[in-house]
Amino acid sequence: MLLQDIIQHLLTTLAAKGFKTLVHVELEGVCELRLNQPKLDYQGINKKLALLGIDGELKSEYWKNQWEFVSLFNGQSPLKEAQNLALAMQILPSIMCQHGASKVMMVPVAWGADKGRYVFGSDAIFSLDTRSVHIPNAIQMNVSVENQQGENLFAQQGLGEWIQYELLVNSYNCCLLFLPEEDAFKRLALRQDYGLDAELSSPVILSGGHQGSIALYKEKGKHNQPMGLEPLFFSSDNSVLQYSGDWRKTARIEHRIGATSKNYDPYLNMLFILINVLEGIDKWQSDLPLPKFEDKALPVSLYDHQNQQDGQENLGALSLFKNDSWLVNKMDYYCHNMPHTNGTNLGVKIKEMTLSKYQSSLIT
Repeated sequence: MLLQDIIQHLLTTLAAKGFKTLVHVELEGVCELRLNQPKLDYQGINKKLALLGIDGELKSEYWKNQWEFVSLFNGQSPLKEAQNLALAMQILPSIMCQHGASKVMMVPVAWGADKGRYVFGSDAIFSLDTRSVHIPNAIQMNVSVENQQGENLFAQQGLGEWIQYELLVNSYNCCLLFLPEEDAFKRLALRQDYGLDAELSSPVILSGGHQGSIALYKEKGKHNQPMGLEPLFFSSDNSVLQYSGDWRKTARIEHRIGATSKNYDPYLNMLFILINVLEGIDKWQSDLPLPKFEDKALPVSLYDHQNQQDGQENLGALSLFKNDSWLVNKMDYYCHNMPHTNGTNLGVKIKEMTLSKYQSSLIT
């Protein structure tokens, strides 16, 4: 409950400043189907999700037997969105097994889960190569900010860019939050280590712009497509004759680095997002010049390791998080007036709670 109380406090702080943050999530996974079961019964699954009050639905994803849980736009708060994701991660395996699955995997990488490679230079034509494809599974957070009139403030110059910058800068030392197990780092290296660059498009480094791992979508999306298009006129065969478009409604940041994992904490990651939103708003309102962010490679492991080329020790995600004070300091700053804390140093407490899951690894 502590993390939920902190999230609510941050949302109250944002509201007092005149801002409303919207966060929507996407969760990928893979399943195995029961014998003679051609596909999952998505309709039956989504009915049960709705009965449980979860603002999201399951749909099929690109790879064989890959699925995706996607938020619905029901106006839910970031706290409710974190609750939705936490409950979905808990109950989806049992619900899916009632509707066609024999096994459900919420893992960063589904090893050898599909077969078939693309012809070199093509992203649609399969070759005769039937080697296994290792499927990466992501948890993605989509963020936007509105004013009290419900206007998307990312349509203005500066706010979206500042929040994107804060997320880029602070995601390195805090990557343990959204890359919470060793296979999450193997997911980042799949394209390079297994020659899957043509088949996979998952991010491998911290990068911004509108195509990076923390992308700001305004007029253009990830594939340079126009944003905010909606059908306007249809022909007699129901094909679209003309679109209308307003990218201002759909402008958002996509934090696309997170890995699906049982160790992923929806509340901790939502807290991380909201603190970065508050930081970005503060810099934007202060009219500070926006620094340039240089693309940066993420750590390659949870654990420290020695670089074979220069002999230097490279810190893993655990040490980076343990040694960093940003999250502790920002939680103390934004939560100093939070009621019923009785003088508790919330930043230190949350940091210790996070690291306690890896205590044996830290001792080793």
